[in-house]
Amino acid sequence: MRDFLPDDVRRRQYVIDIVRRTYERYGFEPLETPALENIETLTGKYGEEGNRLIFKVLRRGEHEASGETDLALRYDLTVPLARVVAEHRAQLPKFFKRYQIQPVWRADRPARGRFREFFQCDVDAIGSTSPVVEVEMIAAVSEVLQSLGFTGFDVQLNHRELLTAMLNAAGVCADRHTDALVSIDKLDKIGQDGVRAELVARGVGDAAAATCLQAFEDKPTFDRLVSQDERGKKAAENIAAIMALAEATPAKGHINFTPRLARGLSYYTGAIMEISVPDLAGSLGGGGRYDGLIGMFSGENIPACGFSLGLERILVVMTERQMFPADVQASGPDVLVTIFAADSRIESLRLAEDLRAAGFRVEMYPEADKLGKQFKYASARNAALVAILGSDEIVRGEVTIKNMKSGEQSSLPRTAVAEHLRGLRPDLGPRTDLGSRTSDLGSRTSDLDKQ
Repeated sequence: MRDFLPDDVRRRQYVIDIVRRTYERYGFEPLETPALENIETLTGKYGEEGNRLIFKVLRRGEHEASGETDLALRYDLTVPLARVVAEHRAQLPKFFKRYQIQPVWRADRPARGRFREFFQCDVDAIGSTSPVVEVEMIAAVSEVLQSLGFTGFDVQLNHRELLTAMLNAAGVCADRHTDALVSIDKLDKIGQDGVRAELVARGVGDAAAATCLQAFEDKPTFDRLVSQDERGKKAAENIAAIMALAEATPAKGHINFTPRLARGLSYYTGAIMEISVPDLAGSLGGGGRYDGLIGMFSGENIPACGFSLGLERILVVMTERQMFPADVQASGPDVLVTIFAADSRIESLRLAEDLRAAGFRVEMYPEADKLGKQFKYASARNAALVAILGSDEIVRGEVTIKNMKSGEQSSLPRTAVAEHLRGLRPDLGPRTDLGSRTSDLGSRTSDLDKQ
């Protein structure tokens, strides 16, 4: 769990704004849920390993001494969505499409790009089994990545029923399928030898484990195994439909069928997806169809599909590869307004307000100080320009502007300052790519207050 300094927040907001605008263009609506859920809402939804990573909250008040838990910090955004849909189904449209960008918590061991508190950017579509749902989700995610500057990414695609058919044909007992998929999901992390050893340790026979691993490296073997199961055939048709339909979307050229893709969460029932980027261990996000999860809360079979972007990993990669625009990577005010002397403070404040009203980002130096110190501060703050309003300028009705990059200074009429600055530096002024975190999404503070 980390503190976020201004540069961190600015980069985060840049990515979130692109995600939000893209998802809204695809018809997804915003949703927020509390940071805390009842413990029974979360347990049993993520598999054995997921259950161990849930942050549990001890009972409070008179029950504190019991050592029992009744609440937990949300582990992801999908299970809370399922609860919301079950509770509010009558108020939601037939086909409910939502996006949600909020922090989640996992009692995991921190590592590069892996944290105990991190933001997820989710999109989910409720109410339809059509492959168009998966296609639009993959398209939206692909458009987000392209807008952020990613070009060589792959959307890996598989189907849980294909994996089930393969496991059956390989001789893995049905009661070992969940354990087997948890191990298979680690192929990219621990390699074939590690997965083989873990499969055997989980009760999968040597021969069955060898057959599974061979199928992941040899597509004809995989196809032969899954074709022995009628559900496997239908799943293969579903994957083919998704890939064909995606040719009409921004995901064209980015989708690859990946037999080894498993995704260890136990609630997936159909197509599963994951984003991979060259030279990056792990993924930038993933998701899939989970047609049975909402029914755990409502008793009604409601189809659903979702995708979660890993915001923290995206930020790490973009920062390391210097993918952010220059004004996001290192920002500062458009103009620093100086205070020449104590009796000129009110005129400096008026100038600052006029420039803000014209759309500029303006910082006031708070004290009457030597101009050299104010220029040094402006340089440290990466200010583009400095506005100097001394006693001589006030008498003449002028303002002196210093360009911090070139060092040039010029005096101009007070009434013409804003127009002159815009002509001098057309790049200055409001940033359309950086929205207000408070107005657009709710601040980090207000979200954590829900605890």
